[in-house]
Amino acid sequence: MTEEILFSTLTDVALREAWAHEAHSFTPWLAANLDRLSGAIGVPLELTGTEMRVGAFSADILARNATDDSVVLIENQLEGSDHTHLGQIMTYLAGLEAHTMVWVAPSFRDEHLSAIRWLNEHTVDPFAFFAVRVRVVRIADSPFAPLFEVIERPNNWDRTVAIARRESEGGLTEIGQFRRDFWTHYANMFPGGQKPGGTSSQWVALPGTEAQLAQYVSQGAVGVFVRPGWGGSVEETQAELAPMSDAIAAELGTSIGSGRTMFESHRSANMRDQSNWNVQCRWLHDAKTRYQRALAACLGAQD
Repeated sequence: MTEEILFSTLTDVALREAWAHEAHSFTPWLAANLDRLSGAIGVPLELTGTEMRVGAFSADILARNATDDSVVLIENQLEGSDHTHLGQIMTYLAGLEAHTMVWVAPSFRDEHLSAIRWLNEHTVDPFAFFAVRVRVVRIADSPFAPLFEVIERPNNWDRTVAIARRESEGGLTEIGQFRRDFWTHYANMFPGGQKPGGTSSQWVALPGTEAQLAQYVSQGAVGVFVRPGWGGSVEETQAELAPMSDAIAAELGTSIGSGRTMFESHRSANMRDQSNWNVQCRWLHDAKTRYQRALAACLGAQD
């Protein structure tokens, strides 16, 4: 006798059952899980920070598009879209020089979708505007599952993403080539590190912790910071480092901060000008060495 297959029903969960507070729960979770949003909109996202000040307001999440190093603004809500957030988004775009805006909410009013559609139709590349609906679902007593559905996006966006993907598969994009050239220059000056590639960051594990030490290059700066290991949680890493955070901060001269980039230091420069590379590579190497020594000393003192 064939065993009967049991079927269940997918049900929606109130967002506040998953995230009790917009700023304290939803924003940190989304910042730590940008890969889920990346998959929906087709943009590889690297976290820059959360609650970024713009005048009297704070932008929820700021990220970078890994393919071209452009700024991505993410504004998230647990309630339906409203005029206040739309106005803030326009303020943030100017203040943060963002090229891509992603508005995440459980529902959107028709006039707000019309506004996003108008912006996509009347602005030129590289500006892009997204409206993304967020849901939380489960089957019976299963764990909660977040879903992101793109409601509005730029015209021909799928084609644009496909072209970018082909470029990255068949050869590096222009920004990727810039990054690989820089890391090749760095590797020639300081051999023994990672193989040069077209990514913005290079990283090494920190013994005695799940965290990693990252070095990065952008078009306007180089820097170092501590981040969770791949698949790691920001909250868990912050809790792990919390007992020695004051000691680490004193050694490095920078605070633990918030979000995925902890104990960050950077140095501004026009990195498109290759005459700057020797100086910036030395600074990066010295910073990496200083961070490794300080972190090893502080982490070792906790053993």
